[in-house]
Amino acid sequence: MISSPKHPQSGPVPACRRARLACTVALSLTLLLGGCASWFEYEETPDPNTNQALNHAIWWNDFHDPLLADLIDRAMRANPTIISAQAALQQARALRDVSLAANRPNLTVSGSVQRNTSEGGPSSVNFRGRLDASWELDVFGANRSAVANSEAEMQAAIANLRDVQLSMTAEVALAYIQLCSLQAQLDIAQDNLSSQQETLQITRWRAQAGLVTSLEVAQAETAEAQAAAQIPTLQSNLNQTRHSLAVLTGQTPNELETVLHAVGPIPQIDAQVANVIPADSLRQRADVRAAEARITASIASVDEARKSRLPRFRLGGLLGLTALTLTGFSNGSALATQILGSAAMPILDGGASKARVRVQQAALEQTRAAYQKTLLNALKEVEDALIALHYDRERLGHLQQAASSADNAALLAQNRYHSGLTDYQTVLHTQRTLLGTQVSVANLQADLSSGHVRLIKAMGGGW
Repeated sequence: MISSPKHPQSGPVPACRRARLACTVALSLTLLLGGCASWFEYEETPDPNTNQALNHAIWWNDFHDPLLADLIDRAMRANPTIISAQAALQQARALRDVSLAANRPNLTVSGSVQRNTSEGGPSSVNFRGRLDASWELDVFGANRSAVANSEAEMQAAIANLRDVQLSMTAEVALAYIQLCSLQAQLDIAQDNLSSQQETLQITRWRAQAGLVTSLEVAQAETAEAQAAAQIPTLQSNLNQTRHSLAVLTGQTPNELETVLHAVGPIPQIDAQVANVIPADSLRQRADVRAAEARITASIASVDEARKSRLPRFRLGGLLGLTALTLTGFSNGSALATQILGSAAMPILDGGASKARVRVQQAALEQTRAAYQKTLLNALKEVEDALIALHYDRERLGHLQQAASSADNAALLAQNRYHSGLTDYQTVLHTQRTLLGTQVSVANLQADLSSGHVRLIKAMGGGW
């Protein structure tokens, strides 16, 4: 430690000389510490705007549905879960900046005023100013390891935000597909009700003419009532799905009532899905990237724990001014400067430092196991989605053929019933078969679209 206080001389000191001396010492300390800090300056990554989507694969455009695109845009801007993930990313960036600050000089300015009084004597005022500067030399890289740790945690937060955004957009798409499917089922139910009402009217006319008994009339009335009973259930499910979509977009349940009152057909994707997808493409999944970032953070934590057992060096400086008056800083002050150097190294700590290294090493093994689990789960989700899409396409082809045949059979049965060539049981059977196949086709079309969404989600946003 070197200390060199400079006391005022017997004669007055010119103000310009005092000012130049103070500025020279302060500037020297600042340049010294600032220049040393540049040796280990950490290159910061520019921060993207967290209010924008970090997942640039706008996969939902493949459905060519403007309403779906509008709903997803609303969710990206106002969904509470996305907003929370954005705040978590901002927190991770701030923690990274805290770690960066450890590699830079610290400057502190302080001042004080003291008034001294004595009974019957004059009072005096003492003014003091002080500038402290310090910097820890990261000789062995412990601080840099801490920065690498916080940087990796920030990358994990970025990956988590991507995952939340992808999950929320997928949830919106799935809810919208369900809404379109329910609307298609409601249209089918209303058409079936109209058909049942027409058949009931014809049955009543035939009963009045004595061509059928009251049994056929009762059966037709039962079929008409059953068809009508399906509509309120579908309307209730429609309203509940609209409410779910509103909440996903960050709005009140009834706020999208007008927008979602009339939806179009079930959206179908036109993208070609490869039968074999390269495994390396799974690295675009947010959970896989986050798991990789956590491994990097754990490695940095192990390195930091090891280097914390090595010596730590610190430089410091002091510039102090004392005067009896404010103007005395320039002509009657006392100037004191100090440059400090220190070193510290743990010698006996009961094995705590070694234990901290083992703690971080165990945590590293856990993150590696978690990464392996995440990767296996990603592979499973992709394989399951591909298999489901393959068999859903096969089923849809058969069901569409069955629906076409059932429509022809129902039309023929109704015409023959009008002409008195068949009984009502044949009409009722063909109508029920037609209704079942039409509903199955609508459900499977929705399942196929939902399967594409699940595959996109499993692939981390597309392929």
